[in-house]
Amino acid sequence: MKKTKLLLSIVLLISLWIPLGGSKVHASNTFTDISQNHRAYNEITYLATGDIVSGSLNGRFNPNDLVTRDQAAAMIGRALELNGQQRPTEFKDVGSGNFASGYIQSAVDKKILSGYGGGIFRPAAVVSRGEMAVMISKAFGYEFGGTLSGAANALMSIGIAQGMTNGSFGADHSLTRMDFSIFLARAINPKLRVNSSVTFSNELFVTSNSLNVRSGPTTKYPVVASVANGASVKSAHKVGNWIYIQTGAKEGFVSSSYVSSSVDAPPASSPLADKTIVIDPGHGGTDPGAVGFGLYEKTVVLDTALKVKQLLKQTPFDVQLTREKDVYISPDNRSAFANNLKADIFVSIHANSVDDSSANGTETYYYKSAATNTRITESAELAKAIQARLIEAWNLRDRKVKTNKYLVLKKTNMPAVLAELGFISNASDNEKLASPSWRQKAADAIFLGILDYYKGNGYDVKKYYNLVE
Repeated sequence: MKKTKLLLSIVLLISLWIPLGGSKVHASNTFTDISQNHRAYNEITYLATGDIVSGSLNGRFNPNDLVTRDQAAAMIGRALELNGQQRPTEFKDVGSGNFASGYIQSAVDKKILSGYGGGIFRPAAVVSRGEMAVMISKAFGYEFGGTLSGAANALMSIGIAQGMTNGSFGADHSLTRMDFSIFLARAINPKLRVNSSVTFSNELFVTSNSLNVRSGPTTKYPVVASVANGASVKSAHKVGNWIYIQTGAKEGFVSSSYVSSSVDAPPASSPLADKTIVIDPGHGGTDPGAVGFGLYEKTVVLDTALKVKQLLKQTPFDVQLTREKDVYISPDNRSAFANNLKADIFVSIHANSVDDSSANGTETYYYKSAATNTRITESAELAKAIQARLIEAWNLRDRKVKTNKYLVLKKTNMPAVLAELGFISNASDNEKLASPSWRQKAADAIFLGILDYYKGNGYDVKKYYNLVE
């Protein structure tokens, strides 16, 4: 009985720190141990809004727990929108199973973090205030002379951190989740700093038709203002690919993809803004599609399509989905939806299934009869681009580009393709279809395939490749 209680206690303690993927507790008002009177409520609330910090299985934030190096890497990585895909790293003590492995490797690649020599990172080591100062100085580009004291002075000079009561910075003091959240939130948002003054020293011009200004550096933060094409804004600092700007009496973050430093004339609207891309998650509602190992095709393809949408929303393209929730739409209505929008391209996402459980791999289809969809050549080009990227990303059997008389391809008026990501009926393919991280890779691949298609047709899409690491 004592052994059972001990084991249960250990499991509970471990569960408090397991990142939960799609089940993360992130909304600040769900943290049962963070009330509005908590001294770090504003900072933790701000980070939680952008999914930069998360809670535990029991809905607690555990503010007084110490921060480890892998946890710090994950928080900084989410703030900068680094590639957090779990994967092998250059460190012997950080395997692909570590929840922060992707963020650690991305941060090391960008020289934000480093190891200890001998291929060691020490992911479970507790972060000190001094180490935090260096991490944040590197992550946000503060001049600190490469020294710990320089990093401490940099943070104190702009109101991110304060010294200890004894007059020192307390560089050797261990850091809690609460304090790390305070420092990170202040580094991102000047309004949370001890000294909230910020200098908007550079002039930028808006290049999109209507640019959203958000309260934080991801699309998960709410819109606080909108700026018209060609408008002049003042900029301060960068957080990843986002810039903190001032427009009138409003301040907030905009994507750096939609502003230019040109002072001669406001840049012209991107020709890509006239291109409507329709993404079609197959099946839905009463039509589950294929089912394998308890996994529904309709669920897999909807999640993948929503991830593609998030990428396309960061470009000038107009992106539309045939469905964004679990509802059934007939093939005729899917085609009609794209035709009515006068879409430029149509991409339908599916998962394969056959009775033979050994069948596996990825294939992409287009319709080859000019009797209805006359855009055969363009459809073939789009199919080849997406197929190539999917094979590169998922490394499944290449079942090649094929033709088929699927109604959604036959009845659309624009270049149209249907991608079968993998076989839901195959155990190995199913593992990838069931994985949110592998579905993100599929979304990345479809997005890159779309960019490749437009690049091949003479459009300047070079800067949008950076949206996928």
